[in-house]
Amino acid sequence: MTAPREITGPVALVRPDGRLNRDAVGWSRRPLHDTAGVKRGLRGLGRNKRWEYWLVITPEVLFSLTLSDIDYAGVHTVWAYERATGRRVDETAVVPFAWHTDLPGSLGDGVAEGGSRGLAGRIEETEGGTRVRARADGVRFDVTAGRLGPGESLGVVVPWSQHRFQYTVKDPLRPASGWVEVLGRRHDLPAGESWAILDHGRGRWPYSMWWNWAAGAGLASDGRALGLQFGGKWTDGTGQRENGVVVDGTLHPVHEDLTWDYDERDWLAPWRLTSASVDLELRPFWDHDAVMDLGVVSSVAHQVFGTWHGTVRVGGQDITIDGLTGFAEDVRNRW
Repeated sequence: MTAPREITGPVALVRPDGRLNRDAVGWSRRPLHDTAGVKRGLRGLGRNKRWEYWLVITPEVLFSLTLSDIDYAGVHTVWAYERATGRRVDETAVVPFAWHTDLPGSLGDGVAEGGSRGLAGRIEETEGGTRVRARADGVRFDVTAGRLGPGESLGVVVPWSQHRFQYTVKDPLRPASGWVEVLGRRHDLPAGESWAILDHGRGRWPYSMWWNWAAGAGLASDGRALGLQFGGKWTDGTGQRENGVVVDGTLHPVHEDLTWDYDERDWLAPWRLTSASVDLELRPFWDHDAVMDLGVVSSVAHQVFGTWHGTVRVGGQDITIDGLTGFAEDVRNRW
């Protein structure tokens, strides 16, 4: 299996004419792509999709902020789930034509913010990492996502064609600090047990798409900090993969296609991910199901949270995982 090309220097995602820059296709260990051209001019109108998604995992609470501009709407979400009580808050704001939605052209180039009267989010780079703040009915939080070691992440450009493509950065191992308040109860994030996961996206998508994504963060059995990142379906046939393992801040890409085994009739049954280097099982405890149907825009998502168990092979050595918190998802979008 041929490994994709590693991008090692700055590169523009699109050419001056708005088409995909073939020199941008590959993967990287840190954000190197200039994506400001994605929403420049009229090319790709309606197909341009840009977002920032942050998930925070703690022993007590799971919570998240999404800010997105899908060209004809801004779709923003804030949700939280208390693991002990099962209390859940899930708020979405749909803003026509993405009014009052401001996302930087490229990752880290400025403040991201958006929302509506009842929901607001703001993301900005700080000296200590990335500050993520949000408020909605029943939930608010203020979190800083720091970095470990070299702070590497997985960047990938997926080329469906010269007109349809996606740049994604998956950063699954960001130590988190701060606080979250859910339905009037405040939770301070415990150091060493709280992790943030980033999904940054810029691209031009087909109208209909089905994807798998899985991630997790925490400590391996040997005490090393471990971030898991795996994807499927949406990259099939492109020659690119979004699979990797981050160990103490260093990325180890997995240039292999994974087999995803899960039961669509029972989302809380175990999920299995396997390849030559990966042998993992997710044992679920909660299905974050979400359905949106606005006619031209619709989504059916099952983001299944649980604990990962098994092994991943990194540098010829198996790393044992037993109880690392994370998720696997099945998402079907028309947008």
